[in-house]
Amino acid sequence: MKQLKGIILCFFLALVASFLGSRLPIVGGAVFAVILGMVLNKPVSKLTWASDGIAFTSKKILQYAVILLGFSMNLKTILASGQESLPVILSTVSISLITAYVLTRALGLDRKIGILVGVGSSICGGSAIAATAPIIDANDEEVAKSISVIFLFNVLAAILFPSLGQWIGLSNQGFGLFAGTAINDTSSVTAAASSWDAIHQSNTLTIATVVKLTRTLAIIPISLALSFYEGRQSGKKDLKISSLVPSFILLFILASIIRTFIPLPESLILQLKTLSKFFITMAMAAIGLKTNLVHLVKTGGKAILVGMVCWIFITLTSLGVQSLIGIL
Repeated sequence: MKQLKGIILCFFLALVASFLGSRLPIVGGAVFAVILGMVLNKPVSKLTWASDGIAFTSKKILQYAVILLGFSMNLKTILASGQESLPVILSTVSISLITAYVLTRALGLDRKIGILVGVGSSICGGSAIAATAPIIDANDEEVAKSISVIFLFNVLAAILFPSLGQWIGLSNQGFGLFAGTAINDTSSVTAAASSWDAIHQSNTLTIATVVKLTRTLAIIPISLALSFYEGRQSGKKDLKISSLVPSFILLFILASIIRTFIPLPESLILQLKTLSKFFITMAMAAIGLKTNLVHLVKTGGKAILVGMVCWIFITLTSLGVQSLIGIL
């Protein structure tokens, strides 16, 4: 297998990144993987024996990660537990997608980067980007740029939101809902909720996690909608799902259905979730290895602006809708 050496390289980078992510969860293993990959981009680009495996990891391993992610999503449990948060989730997801679309066109930002920043901001950061990138055929630099933008505002949110919540007088329930809807990545949601719990001796982590999982369900309709749209844009006339929707998205949905209706051992679910997370980290390492850091920094201004405005609007919308429905 000619890809094996490159896959092994990404595997070891993912191990290092996962270790660093466990020590600094506010950043997370996937972001460390992208950074490590970009740092090593120049020397690794000269290793011809690694290129096929790196390409395989950035595409196929990423798709396998999304499929495995489905096994962590019990649709019944998530919807039952997160029902109260649905108005806030629907509002924040909608405002972020609309904002990203409008700003992408107004600023002349690359359409694919705009989509990735929009879904990453509105749904669940790296997981949403992982699910969406293959659908729109985004290249590695576009994925790396989007992940970098999402990471920047994840870290800011995790650091600033506990103090912001205290300043405006959020209740424990209100902060859990705020963290779960206004912070993108699970690791940053966990970090912010844990900080709040340490200050207030509360249990907002559970609330924030349930809300975050409920929000993650938006991957399914948005992936399907993007698949149909991209299929039609490419000139496909056949409206069959099998011809318009990538197989890995169908398998992701199937995995979610299996998780919902078939009792699987919790130990198995945990292992599959851990493997999915590690596969995403491997894929991010591969994407980093194929991304020129200098070029990324020079061309990332518009993407950062879109991410910042999405982040601000999500924050204001989450607090505003909570206030309207009386949760604050």
